[in-house]
Amino acid sequence: MNATAREKVIEVRGLRNQFGTQVVHENLDLDVYRGEIVGVVGGSGSGKSVLLRSIIGLLRPAAGEVTLLGEDMMRISDARRSAIEARCGVLFQNGALFSSLSVADNVMVPMREHYRLPLPLMQRLAALKIALAGLPANAGAKFPAQLSGGMVKRAALARALALDPDILFLDEPTAGLDPIGAAAFDQLILTLRDSLGLTVFLITHDLDTLYTICDRVAVLAQKRVLVADTIARVEACDDPWVREYFQGPRGRAAWAAAARERQAIAADAAPTKS
Repeated sequence: MNATAREKVIEVRGLRNQFGTQVVHENLDLDVYRGEIVGVVGGSGSGKSVLLRSIIGLLRPAAGEVTLLGEDMMRISDARRSAIEARCGVLFQNGALFSSLSVADNVMVPMREHYRLPLPLMQRLAALKIALAGLPANAGAKFPAQLSGGMVKRAALARALALDPDILFLDEPTAGLDPIGAAAFDQLILTLRDSLGLTVFLITHDLDTLYTICDRVAVLAQKRVLVADTIARVEACDDPWVREYFQGPRGRAAWAAAARERQAIAADAAPTKS
């Protein structure tokens, strides 16, 4: 289906973010369509996390418009904002779990905040989300300090899934993970998108993530979205930072790895000769 015919679940127009005299974003535009995985990249200080916070309403922009799931986030009532928040799951950098709560209790925090549910039901739902995130059942009783880095990421993902969101916002989801753990997390996100019909907005520096699971990539540079398109078209962008990022040694290695993966999938799918 043509992108113009698909539903926009995030629409940003003319966004301006400023802290004192420092202008982070100026006249920034971005669209995200239902069901796609969009990776957001940019140099240090380009405002990737600031953009995420502006979209979900944690930061009020100095100017511009943000429409999230059909609602104008600049003019929305508190009641409607709460309803929209319940349709968005967020995985913050480093997990941001409550250290004094078990994994299961962390997952139940959004349920307690938005709904009045019996404790046994919340416990069953938390166990389901923990399983969806790829954690063993006994992880629910553990505290964040008892978890490995990869398990913390998955516990935070379980909490982001707590309310069956329409959109997942992921801030550096594979940062700090070893290559095997990062690849497994990428595949988990892809599986959840396909099985649950999620839209995924993710900030990442991980080139393997971009090549493996992202439908489109948005590049933040010069205080705006320089380009937002398929990775093949982004690679062709005539910008020094884009060229260095995607055509440097790591970019070429990630491209080659993705190409090998596509060839392996095609070989597995090809009919065998009798």
